[in-house]
Amino acid sequence: MSVSVTGRACELERINRDFYEPLWDEAQLIAPQRFNTWPLIESLLRAESRCLEVAPGLRPRLPLAGTRFVDMSERAVARLRDAGAQAEVGTILDLPFQSQGFDLVCAMDVIEHVEDDVGALGELTRVLAPGGTLLISVPLHESQWTAFDDFVGHCRRYEPEMLTALLAHFGLAVERSAVYGMAPRSSRLLDVGLWYLVNQRERAMWWYNRVFMPLAVRFQRPLTFVDGLIDDEQVDEVLVICRAPQFVHQATNSLKPM
Repeated sequence: MSVSVTGRACELERINRDFYEPLWDEAQLIAPQRFNTWPLIESLLRAESRCLEVAPGLRPRLPLAGTRFVDMSERAVARLRDAGAQAEVGTILDLPFQSQGFDLVCAMDVIEHVEDDVGALGELTRVLAPGGTLLISVPLHESQWTAFDDFVGHCRRYEPEMLTALLAHFGLAVERSAVYGMAPRSSRLLDVGLWYLVNQRERAMWWYNRVFMPLAVRFQRPLTFVDGLIDDEQVDEVLVICRAPQFVHQATNSLKPM
């Protein structure tokens, strides 16, 4: 890895820590059952399912009981443990689990924050059992990049064909996808929110945690799935359901980070 890439990776980690550590310090843990992903999760769970969620913060989508959680935030991990979850500090690039150990792996709004997204997908697929299910969500379309992407530590937005190629490299078949995310459609509202986050951080976090996030959860729309991967210029973020092959896929991490 070159010095410049290493520096970029360190900078992304710093941005993510600066944004999410204060967020999780003030936020309340929201139960998975309150999110519009819960009907999907229920349909995928089996009594014997071995489940892992990576970087959930305090917004886990998988059930607290019976799921292993990994997050780089010590505050988030401590709060998850207080709620009875099995959680530990770690990163998506070095998951502390044996290969093929999970039937359902979830990483929502994660890989776009990682410089080495190939390495991240490599780790997610390494711990995924043959025939297992991977759930990820990512922002789409570089043309929709805003200052907010920079502020929260996004490394990229994905073009649909770029995402499909990355998943296919690891033998992952895209089964279904849905429009996803809670970002307001108004660019003006995003601009105002970003101004407050930069100039009045504490006040902005108070409003986000106590007003805007509860409202966003309350008024979520049910997810509508289509076969394959959505390819629509108007879609800002997508939730993707992937299936691992029944045999062990010998993919390498020889792709360059996207």
